[in-house]
Amino acid sequence: MSEHNDRLYEEAAALWRSLYDAPPPTDVDGPGLLGMIVGSLPASGYERLATPHLRPANIVFPKR
Repeated sequence: MSEHNDRLYEEAAALWRSLYDAPPPTDVDGPGLLGMIVGSLPASGYERLATPHLRPANIVFPKR
């Protein structure tokens, strides 16, 4: 694996351990592990910005 993929896997594995208090599956790569973590989350509503020029003042956070 590349250094980027190694780092991605390590970050995803740390998130898995923190959320589930268990070791991550061994047969999944970083993107697959992230997919397993966020795949079951409900879709969150947000307002898409209509400008191609994103500035900090234009950021819209998810509605709660």
